[in-house]
Amino acid sequence: MGEQPIFTTRAHVFQIDPSTKKNWVPASKQAVTVSYFYDVTRNSYRIISVDGAKVIINSTITPNMTFTKTSQKFGQWADSRANTVFGLGFSSEQQLTKFAEKFQEVKEAARLARDKSQEKIETSSNHSQASSINGTDDEKASCAGPANTHLKSENDKLKIALTQRAAGWTAPTLPVTAWPPPGSAANVKKWEIELQTLRESNARLTTALQDSAASVEQWKRQFSLCRDENDRLRNKELIDLRKQSEIIPQLMSECEYVSEKLEVAERDNQNLEDKVRSLKTDIEESKYRQRHLKVELKSFLEVLDGKIDDLHDFRRGLSKLGADN
Repeated sequence: MGEQPIFTTRAHVFQIDPSTKKNWVPASKQAVTVSYFYDVTRNSYRIISVDGAKVIINSTITPNMTFTKTSQKFGQWADSRANTVFGLGFSSEQQLTKFAEKFQEVKEAARLARDKSQEKIETSSNHSQASSINGTDDEKASCAGPANTHLKSENDKLKIALTQRAAGWTAPTLPVTAWPPPGSAANVKKWEIELQTLRESNARLTTALQDSAASVEQWKRQFSLCRDENDRLRNKELIDLRKQSEIIPQLMSECEYVSEKLEVAERDNQNLEDKVRSLKTDIEESKYRQRHLKVELKSFLEVLDGKIDDLHDFRRGLSKLGADN
């Protein structure tokens, strides 16, 4: 629930070839969804792209990253954590420009988040240093005490009395000649003010330390969540790779089977072509014989017609001869 998309586009995803570090290897067969995500809990930004059930981009944006336009429709950035370079091919220059502008915006936001986090750490460190520098009330009193030995002794007595009063204990009454000494009313007022200032400073430091401890716990939780997420994604990718490694031998076997079938089909096709050529030759020869037979039949019919005419003439002659007799 803490991570929501803030910008989405579509592009062809590529990764640099790890062996050559020069050639691009397609990570998707077609254009896929590429989105910027913002994690409110971690105050971080990521570019994520999923092709089916496979995560092909999971890149956390850091202030030192740079998105470079290498052509009118192609851009790239390097991710040192993923140890690769991602490339995106867009269908238009406008889409590439919008993606690059969003990359710069997210990068600046990541820089501000990092600076703010460092500022909190430095503030917590400064508070801790201030606490160690201010030291105890005894050290403060000894540093702020006057050089005069008698006044220093009186101030020490005053400090003890104030400390006991702050603890809810009333100091015994001293002789008038010894307590309070002349001019010590100003010191009492000064020490009361300084003690109150120290109390307020200690309260602020305590609050700052509590905030710092809460921030550390939050950072620990965020780190644990990030580590768990990375482990989950890594395990998922390993499972996908194992599945693919199991499928590859089967695919290779199927490819060999298809290749053998193709070779058989090519041989059958060659045999069929040879038979077709033989049939064509037979057809041509048959046509030639038919033409020759037609010529011979025509010649025979002509001879037959002549013979028939001769028979008719002979019959007429016999008929006439019979009539004459």
